[in-house]
Amino acid sequence: MTASASQVKGAVVIKLGGEVVNGPYLPALAADIAELSRAGKPVVVVHGGGPQATALQKALGQEPNIVGGRRITDKATLDVMKMTVAGQVNVDLCSALLGAGAQPVGLHGASSATVRATKRPPKIVSGGGPDPIDFGYVGDVTGLNEKLLSLLVGAGFIPVLACMGADEQGNVYNINADVVANKVSILLDATALVLVSDVRGVMRDIADPSSRIQKLTLADSKKAIAEGIITKGMIPKVEESFTAIAEGVRAVHVVGKLEKGELFKEVETPGSVGTVLVA
Repeated sequence: MTASASQVKGAVVIKLGGEVVNGPYLPALAADIAELSRAGKPVVVVHGGGPQATALQKALGQEPNIVGGRRITDKATLDVMKMTVAGQVNVDLCSALLGAGAQPVGLHGASSATVRATKRPPKIVSGGGPDPIDFGYVGDVTGLNEKLLSLLVGAGFIPVLACMGADEQGNVYNINADVVANKVSILLDATALVLVSDVRGVMRDIADPSSRIQKLTLADSKKAIAEGIITKGMIPKVEESFTAIAEGVRAVHVVGKLEKGELFKEVETPGSVGTVLVA
Protein backbone atom coordinates (compact mmCIF):
# COMPACT_ATOMS: atom_id res chain seq x y z
CA MET A 1 0.00 0.00 0.00
CA THR A 2 1.43 3.36 -1.01
CA ALA A 3 1.36 6.39 1.26
CA SER A 4 -0.80 8.19 -1.30
CA ALA A 5 -3.56 5.59 -0.89
CA SER A 6 -3.34 5.24 2.87
CA GLN A 7 -5.64 8.13 3.77
CA VAL A 8 -8.69 6.43 2.26
CA LYS A 9 -8.04 3.00 3.81
CA GLY A 10 -10.48 2.07 6.55
CA ALA A 11 -13.18 4.34 5.08
CA VAL A 12 -16.84 4.26 6.00
CA VAL A 13 -18.56 3.32 2.72
CA ILE A 14 -22.18 4.44 2.41
CA LYS A 15 -24.31 3.25 -0.48
CA LEU A 16 -27.57 5.03 -1.36
CA GLY A 17 -30.26 3.75 -3.68
CA GLY A 18 -31.83 6.14 -6.15
CA GLU A 19 -35.06 6.02 -4.17
CA VAL A 20 -33.20 7.47 -1.16
CA VAL A 21 -31.93 10.43 -3.18
CA ASN A 22 -35.53 11.14 -4.25
CA GLY A 23 -36.95 10.56 -0.79
CA PRO A 24 -37.77 12.53 2.36
CA TYR A 25 -34.98 11.05 4.50
CA LEU A 26 -32.09 12.44 2.43
CA PRO A 27 -31.56 15.65 4.51
CA ALA A 28 -31.11 13.69 7.77
CA LEU A 29 -28.77 11.21 6.06
CA ALA A 30 -26.77 13.99 4.40
CA ALA A 31 -26.38 15.68 7.80
CA ASP A 32 -25.03 12.44 9.33
CA ILE A 33 -22.61 11.92 6.41
CA ALA A 34 -21.38 15.51 6.70
CA GLU A 35 -20.84 15.06 10.43
CA LEU A 36 -18.89 11.84 9.89
CA SER A 37 -16.60 13.65 7.48
CA ARG A 38 -16.13 16.64 9.81
CA ALA A 39 -15.19 14.21 12.59
CA GLY A 40 -12.21 13.17 10.47
CA LYS A 41 -13.53 9.78 9.30
CA PRO A 42 -12.77 8.97 5.67
CA VAL A 43 -16.14 8.66 3.94
CA VAL A 44 -16.87 7.38 0.43
CA VAL A 45 -20.44 7.51 -0.92
CA VAL A 46 -21.66 5.22 -3.71
CA HIS A 47 -25.10 5.65 -5.27
CA GLY A 48 -27.47 4.03 -7.72
CA GLY A 49 -30.38 5.47 -9.64
CA GLY A 50 -32.74 2.64 -10.53
CA PRO A 51 -36.07 4.48 -10.12
CA GLN A 52 -34.83 7.52 -12.02
CA ALA A 53 -33.50 5.32 -14.85
CA THR A 54 -36.75 3.36 -15.06
CA ALA A 55 -38.80 6.57 -15.15
CA LEU A 56 -36.69 8.03 -17.98
CA GLN A 57 -36.74 4.76 -19.93
CA LYS A 58 -40.54 4.74 -19.82
CA ALA A 59 -40.70 8.42 -20.75
CA LEU A 60 -38.53 7.64 -23.79
CA GLY A 61 -40.71 4.66 -24.75
CA GLN A 62 -38.20 2.03 -23.61
CA GLU A 63 -39.32 -1.02 -21.66
CA PRO A 64 -36.94 -1.73 -18.74
CA ASN A 65 -35.67 -5.32 -18.87
CA ILE A 66 -34.87 -6.46 -15.32
CA VAL A 67 -33.97 -10.09 -14.61
CA GLY A 68 -33.42 -11.35 -11.07
CA GLY A 69 -33.37 -7.77 -9.79
CA ARG A 70 -30.64 -6.81 -12.29
CA ARG A 71 -31.08 -4.46 -15.28
CA ILE A 72 -30.12 -5.74 -18.72
CA THR A 73 -28.30 -2.81 -20.36
CA ASP A 74 -28.35 -2.34 -24.13
CA LYS A 75 -26.94 0.79 -25.79
CA ALA A 76 -30.12 2.83 -25.32
CA THR A 77 -30.33 1.80 -21.67
CA LEU A 78 -26.66 2.71 -21.13
CA ASP A 79 -27.39 6.22 -22.42
CA VAL A 80 -30.23 6.49 -19.89
CA MET A 81 -27.89 5.38 -17.07
CA LYS A 82 -25.42 8.10 -18.06
CA MET A 83 -28.15 10.74 -18.03
CA THR A 84 -29.71 9.67 -14.73
CA VAL A 85 -27.09 7.96 -12.56
CA ALA A 86 -23.98 9.94 -13.55
CA GLY A 87 -26.07 13.06 -14.19
CA GLN A 88 -29.31 13.81 -12.36
CA VAL A 89 -28.84 11.57 -9.31
CA ASN A 90 -25.18 12.46 -8.76
CA VAL A 91 -25.95 16.19 -8.92
CA ASP A 92 -28.98 15.88 -6.61
CA LEU A 93 -27.00 13.90 -4.03
CA CYS A 94 -24.01 16.24 -4.15
CA SER A 95 -26.31 19.26 -3.73
CA ALA A 96 -27.93 17.68 -0.64
CA LEU A 97 -24.50 16.99 0.89
CA LEU A 98 -23.35 20.51 0.03
CA GLY A 99 -26.43 21.91 1.76
CA ALA A 100 -25.57 19.84 4.86
CA GLY A 101 -22.13 21.44 5.05
CA ALA A 102 -20.12 18.65 3.42
CA GLN A 103 -17.65 18.97 0.54
CA PRO A 104 -18.85 16.39 -2.03
CA VAL A 105 -17.11 15.68 -5.33
CA GLY A 106 -19.20 13.83 -7.92
CA LEU A 107 -17.40 11.08 -9.83
CA HIS A 108 -18.15 8.18 -12.18
CA GLY A 109 -16.12 5.34 -13.64
CA ALA A 110 -14.69 7.40 -16.48
CA SER A 111 -13.45 10.09 -14.03
CA SER A 112 -9.76 9.16 -14.26
CA ALA A 113 -10.84 5.49 -14.06
CA THR A 114 -12.12 5.96 -10.52
CA VAL A 115 -13.98 2.66 -10.94
CA ARG A 116 -12.20 0.30 -13.33
CA ALA A 117 -14.34 -2.43 -14.87
CA THR A 118 -14.57 -5.11 -17.54
CA LYS A 119 -17.67 -6.42 -19.31
CA ARG A 120 -19.51 -9.01 -17.25
CA PRO A 121 -19.65 -12.39 -19.03
CA PRO A 122 -23.02 -14.17 -19.31
CA LYS A 123 -23.86 -15.79 -15.98
CA ILE A 124 -26.63 -17.66 -14.20
CA VAL A 125 -28.37 -15.51 -11.56
CA SER A 126 -31.00 -16.21 -8.90
CA GLY A 127 -34.45 -15.52 -10.29
CA GLY A 128 -33.15 -15.58 -13.87
CA GLY A 129 -33.83 -19.19 -14.80
CA PRO A 130 -31.38 -22.01 -15.58
CA ASP A 131 -29.53 -20.38 -18.49
CA PRO A 132 -26.70 -17.82 -18.39
CA ILE A 133 -27.92 -14.23 -18.92
CA ASP A 134 -26.01 -11.73 -21.08
CA PHE A 135 -26.56 -8.41 -19.31
CA GLY A 136 -25.10 -6.31 -22.15
CA TYR A 137 -23.18 -3.17 -21.13
CA VAL A 138 -22.87 -4.32 -17.52
CA GLY A 139 -19.47 -4.45 -15.87
CA ASP A 140 -17.58 -6.15 -13.07
CA VAL A 141 -15.31 -3.97 -10.92
CA THR A 142 -11.59 -4.70 -11.32
CA GLY A 143 -10.05 -1.83 -9.38
CA LEU A 144 -10.19 1.75 -8.12
CA ASN A 145 -8.15 4.91 -8.55
CA GLU A 146 -7.12 4.89 -4.88
CA LYS A 147 -4.67 7.75 -5.42
CA LEU A 148 -7.48 10.07 -6.53
CA LEU A 149 -9.81 8.94 -3.74
CA SER A 150 -7.06 9.43 -1.15
CA LEU A 151 -6.22 12.92 -2.45
CA LEU A 152 -9.86 13.92 -2.07
CA VAL A 153 -10.46 12.31 1.33
CA GLY A 154 -7.16 13.62 2.68
CA ALA A 155 -8.24 17.17 1.78
CA GLY A 156 -11.62 16.80 3.50
CA PHE A 157 -13.70 16.06 0.41
CA ILE A 158 -16.29 13.27 0.11
CA PRO A 159 -16.04 11.24 -3.13
CA VAL A 160 -19.57 10.57 -4.44
CA LEU A 161 -19.35 7.67 -6.90
CA ALA A 162 -22.04 6.98 -9.49
CA CYS A 163 -22.38 3.23 -10.10
CA MET A 164 -20.70 3.22 -13.49
CA GLY A 165 -17.32 1.80 -14.45
CA ALA A 166 -14.92 2.19 -17.36
CA ASP A 167 -12.10 0.16 -18.87
CA GLU A 168 -8.74 1.35 -20.22
CA GLN A 169 -10.22 1.76 -23.71
CA GLY A 170 -12.86 4.16 -22.37
CA ASN A 171 -15.78 1.74 -22.63
CA VAL A 172 -18.40 2.59 -20.01
CA TYR A 173 -20.45 0.03 -18.09
CA ASN A 174 -23.52 0.08 -15.91
CA ILE A 175 -22.85 -1.69 -12.59
CA ASN A 176 -25.23 -2.57 -9.78
CA ALA A 177 -24.58 0.02 -7.05
CA ASP A 178 -24.40 -2.66 -4.34
CA VAL A 179 -21.67 -4.41 -6.34
CA VAL A 180 -19.69 -1.15 -6.62
CA ALA A 181 -20.12 -0.42 -2.91
CA ASN A 182 -19.06 -3.95 -1.96
CA LYS A 183 -15.94 -3.81 -4.15
CA VAL A 184 -15.04 -0.34 -2.89
CA SER A 185 -15.36 -1.67 0.67
CA ILE A 186 -13.13 -4.67 -0.05
CA LEU A 187 -10.44 -2.65 -1.82
CA LEU A 188 -10.42 0.13 0.79
CA ASP A 189 -10.60 -2.24 3.80
CA ALA A 190 -13.71 -0.37 4.97
CA THR A 191 -14.50 -0.21 8.67
CA ALA A 192 -18.23 -0.23 7.79
CA LEU A 193 -20.38 -0.73 4.71
CA VAL A 194 -23.88 0.70 5.05
CA LEU A 195 -26.47 -0.02 2.33
CA VAL A 196 -29.23 2.60 2.55
CA SER A 197 -32.49 1.91 0.71
CA ASP A 198 -36.18 2.65 1.23
CA VAL A 199 -36.75 -0.24 3.67
CA ARG A 200 -35.60 -0.42 7.29
CA GLY A 201 -33.80 -3.72 6.73
CA VAL A 202 -34.50 -7.27 5.62
CA MET A 203 -38.10 -8.08 6.58
CA ARG A 204 -39.84 -11.41 7.11
CA ASP A 205 -42.99 -9.62 5.92
CA ILE A 206 -42.41 -6.52 3.79
CA ALA A 207 -45.74 -5.07 4.98
CA ASP A 208 -44.82 -5.44 8.67
CA PRO A 209 -41.98 -3.16 9.93
CA SER A 210 -41.81 -5.13 13.19
CA SER A 211 -40.71 -8.23 11.24
CA ARG A 212 -37.22 -6.77 10.64
CA ILE A 213 -34.44 -9.37 10.92
CA GLN A 214 -31.67 -7.91 13.11
CA LYS A 215 -28.90 -10.32 12.07
CA LEU A 216 -28.62 -12.50 8.96
CA THR A 217 -26.01 -15.19 8.28
CA LEU A 218 -25.24 -16.75 4.89
CA ALA A 219 -27.16 -19.91 5.80
CA ASP A 220 -30.12 -17.82 6.99
CA SER A 221 -30.15 -15.85 3.74
CA LYS A 222 -30.15 -18.95 1.50
CA LYS A 223 -33.08 -20.36 3.45
CA ALA A 224 -34.97 -17.05 3.28
CA ILE A 225 -34.47 -16.79 -0.50
CA ALA A 226 -35.59 -20.41 -1.01
CA GLU A 227 -38.71 -19.79 1.11
CA GLY A 228 -39.60 -16.58 -0.75
CA ILE A 229 -39.02 -14.33 2.28
CA ILE A 230 -36.25 -12.43 0.47
CA THR A 231 -37.48 -11.48 -3.02
CA LYS A 232 -36.95 -9.16 -6.00
CA GLY A 233 -34.19 -6.54 -5.65
CA MET A 234 -33.29 -7.68 -2.13
CA ILE A 235 -31.95 -10.98 -3.58
CA PRO A 236 -28.94 -9.48 -5.44
CA LYS A 237 -28.40 -7.02 -2.55
CA VAL A 238 -28.04 -9.88 -0.06
CA GLU A 239 -26.11 -12.19 -2.39
CA GLU A 240 -23.56 -9.55 -3.39
CA SER A 241 -23.16 -8.56 0.27
CA PHE A 242 -22.23 -12.10 1.30
CA THR A 243 -19.78 -12.26 -1.62
CA ALA A 244 -18.15 -9.13 -0.19
CA ILE A 245 -18.11 -10.62 3.31
CA ALA A 246 -16.42 -13.74 1.93
CA GLU A 247 -13.76 -11.43 0.43
CA GLY A 248 -13.06 -9.63 3.69
CA VAL A 249 -15.77 -7.05 4.43
CA ARG A 250 -16.36 -7.25 8.19
CA ALA A 251 -20.12 -6.68 8.13
CA VAL A 252 -22.75 -5.17 5.86
CA HIS A 253 -25.59 -3.08 7.29
CA VAL A 254 -28.91 -2.90 5.40
CA VAL A 255 -30.84 0.17 6.58
CA GLY A 256 -33.45 2.64 5.37
CA LYS A 257 -35.72 5.54 6.31
CA LEU A 258 -33.01 6.85 8.62
CA GLU A 259 -33.68 9.67 11.04
CA LYS A 260 -30.82 11.92 12.14
CA GLY A 261 -28.29 10.04 14.27
CA GLU A 262 -29.44 6.57 13.23
CA LEU A 263 -26.53 6.06 10.83
CA PHE A 264 -24.14 6.36 13.79
CA LYS A 265 -26.29 4.11 15.98
CA GLU A 266 -26.35 1.28 13.43
CA VAL A 267 -22.59 1.38 12.88
CA GLU A 268 -21.88 1.41 16.63
CA THR A 269 -24.57 -1.17 17.54
CA PRO A 270 -25.05 -3.48 14.53
CA GLY A 271 -28.65 -4.56 13.97
CA SER A 272 -30.10 -1.88 16.24
CA VAL A 273 -31.61 0.09 13.38
CA GLY A 274 -31.45 -2.22 10.33
CA THR A 275 -30.20 -5.70 9.46
CA VAL A 276 -26.53 -6.62 9.83
CA LEU A 277 -25.21 -9.34 7.52
CA VAL A 278 -22.37 -11.41 8.97
CA ALA A 279 -20.48 -14.55 7.95
